[in-house]
Formats: sequence, C-alpha cells, structure tokens
Amino acid sequence: MRYISTRGQSPAQSFTEILLGGLAPDGGLYLPEQYPQFSQDELNAMRGMHYRDLAFTILSRLIDDIPAAAADLRAIIDKTYRADVYAYARAGQNAEDITPTLKLEDDLYLLSLSNGPTLAFKDMAMQLLGNLFEYMLAQKGETINILGATSGDTGSAAEYAMRGKQGVKVFMLSPYQKMSRFQTAQIVSLQDDNIYNIAVKGVFDDCQDIVKAVSNDHAFKAKNKIGAVNSINWARVAAQVVYYFKGYFAVTADNAQRVSFAVPSGNFGNVCAGHIARMMGLPIAKLVVATNENDVLDEFFKTGVYRPRGSANTYHTSSPSMDISKASNFERFVFDLVGRYAAKVRELWGKVDAGGSVDLNEGGWFAKVADYGFVSGSSNHANGMQTIRVTHERYGVTIDTHTADGLKVALEQRRAGIPMLVLETALPAKFEDAIVEALGQKPNARTAWRLGSLPQRFEVMEADVAAIKQFIVEHV
Repeated sequence: MRYISTRGQSPAQSFTEILLGGLAPDGGLYLPEQYPQFSQDELNAMRGMHYRDLAFTILSRLIDDIPAAAADLRAIIDKTYRADVYAYARAGQNAEDITPTLKLEDDLYLLSLSNGPTLAFKDMAMQLLGNLFEYMLAQKGETINILGATSGDTGSAAEYAMRGKQGVKVFMLSPYQKMSRFQTAQIVSLQDDNIYNIAVKGVFDDCQDIVKAVSNDHAFKAKNKIGAVNSINWARVAAQVVYYFKGYFAVTADNAQRVSFAVPSGNFGNVCAGHIARMMGLPIAKLVVATNENDVLDEFFKTGVYRPRGSANTYHTSSPSMDISKASNFERFVFDLVGRYAAKVRELWGKVDAGGSVDLNEGGWFAKVADYGFVSGSSNHANGMQTIRVTHERYGVTIDTHTADGLKVALEQRRAGIPMLVLETALPAKFEDAIVEALGQKPNARTAWRLGSLPQRFEVMEADVAAIKQFIVEHV
C-alpha cells in the first residue's frame, strides 16, 4: 500500500514512512493510492468479529509494511484494544466490546466511543497511535517530538497515549481558557517529563495554523524531528475507520441493510473516516455532518461554498471540541470529490491557505456530493440543552454537549427503515457546567478523577509561530 498527497507534488510512500509525520512535504494530506475493497463475502466473515480481530482485518489492508506484519501488527492491536484500557462503559455495557452500541429506540442508537482513559472518542485512535509510535521508534532507534493542537479532547488523548513512551516528547497547543474545566485540567495536570502544554492566546484555528506552519518549515521539522498526532496524521483516521464497521455489524442482520451515521464534526477527521469506510465497501446510506454554531461545514454541504472563518468569527460554545472554522481533513474528501485531481486541490487550497473561500459549484463538483452520501445540519446551545434534557427524560441516558449536537441533527435526517447511529463524542462528566444547566444535576463521573486538586503545569504564550518554535528548541 502506497500513500499519496492530496496536492500531488510529494512522492508516494509506505505507511511506516508517513507514520511519524503529519503533512506531506507539499503541504497536502496523505491518502491511499486506492482504497482497499471488502467484498460481500469478506463482510460476512467480519460480522461478529471481536473489535481486535476486526481492527486487524481492516488495518492490515492499510498497513502492510511493518516488519513481520502479521505478528507485529497483531500484537500492537491486541495491546491497544483491551477491556482494561476501555473500562468506562456505561452501566449495563460490556467494556470488552470496546465500542458497545446503546439502543435509544427502534433504528436509533448511540455508538459508544468514549470508554477510554480520557473519556473521549479520540482515545480510539490515539491509543493505537501511541503504540505504533513506540514500536517504530524502537525499530529505528530514533526519537520524535510531537507537535499537536487541541480544541479539547485530542490533547488529553494524545498525552495519555504518549506519556512515559520512550523516545517521545509532546508539545500540545490549546486555546487559552476556551475548553471546559475538565478538559483543561486533564492535560495541564500531567506532570510527566515528556509532556509540555502550551496555552495559546487565541482559538483552536490559531493553534492548528501554528502546527501547519511548523510542519511546512521542512528544515526546522527535520532538524527537530517534529511529528504529528492531529488528525492530519493518516494513522489517526485509519484507526477510526474500524468502529464504523463495528457499529454497522452491531445493528444489522446482513449486508443488504444500509445504515446512516451522524457525526458531531469540527475538524472533519471523524466523519472522514466514515467516508473512507464507505469507499472500502461498507453499506452506508448517509453520513450526517453535524456542526454547532461554527457551521462552516454545514454551509458547504448546503451551498457548495467552503468559507473558513478567522479567529474573530469563530464562536466559543458549549461544545468546544467543535469550535473549529477551518477543517483540516476536509481536504481529503475534496480530493476524492474532484476525482483525485491534485492540481485542482492545489488551486482550491491555495485560496483557502491564503484566507479565502472556494466555490465547488464551479466545474460542477458540488453536484457530485450526493454520490458520497453526505448531508448536514447545525445545532446551537439552546438545541443542545433541549436535546440533553429530552434524551435524559425519554431514554434515561445522559449525553454530552457534542453528542447532543449530533443527535439533534440525526433526528432531522432520519429516514424510515434505515438505522441511525449517532457517534458519541465524550462522556458527560467532561462538561459538568453544561449538564448542570440542562438537567439541574451533576453528571455521574464514574471515575477516580480528582483533577481540580492536582498541580498544574503549562505555559501561556501568544499565537506566534517563532515563539513556539523557540520553546520547542529550548526543550527538545
């Protein structure tokens, strides 16, 4: 399996060659030269598999160059997807399932993705990435300095996956005072010597822009051995493909049934994994992109115009992990949408990178979106509070603010006879203030977290690329 850049000006490389990096040298994102295909017979054989077996079956099609691949990759996957790692299943759910489904009513389900160590779906991919990094660094006798950006959950998932890992240091950028108290405490309370938290005076898009700027400085990146764990890293997206298959098999009896997935969306990585699962042969009817007040993606899927917004026009909401107005992974979908025509992507993203917008109606590209099953909708704070209340009253289930945004849009997009799975984003314990507002009571944390009483370790810095670079140089 070879991987190519969406911008077409970087050489094709193997999985292990792109694993430790982020952006391709030409500024694009990596995708397989062609998507592996699963036949109906293969899908039948996968039905009923345990998560570890399913992950190996899917990922071994995408990762074929790890030495002694069958044994080594299998060992990494088995180490990652264990019940003791994903131990926070809801009452009545089996943590051994890793991603259990929760039926709300006929043809309406939650896909539970937040049972990992940081109580957010990001653990599903990040735990695998941490083990892959440690394996590859040991094989090569190398070290790596990870630079990432988080709007809430990526940072803690990355740090809990990388803490104590040999040969790894993590530099995580987050928007200062724009995450929930739980999210903030989860990362700044870590005392591990290989973890550095930088609170940036700005919004998530400022943090993400800094990461991209550093990644595009090839000399600095090489000299300081900079790697990436954001969803621009292909391994993150690949790992997320697995739970779409798992969710599909959990709610269908055979492969004649199609299923829709509703995905709370910010950086487009989670729903991009669903797009890839569909391209690999999973019978997906609709991929429902759900946004909050930062509705750039909803605007695109309704109008064909992709119009990223600046920091001043990116809202701070009660679903902060979705407070993103420049969706990095969207470029991966557009690459497929325009027929994998890299020159077209370069033209479009030249405008995006310069702060402009692009109209995919030109050339007729937007008309092809329907062929990929995408629909969208938006939510807001009032919608989210109402959805949390109704879900608690009707089903006896408490959901977080992001999942509420997804469920609100899912209900608008349901179609009779087609199961709808809403991808859970995080456990409600991470957003206590919002749950208290919606329900008048605190969520049941079901954890031993005592984050507020732990010492904090972080730096507050301006959104300045040069200053961030200097900080990295001083600490590598």
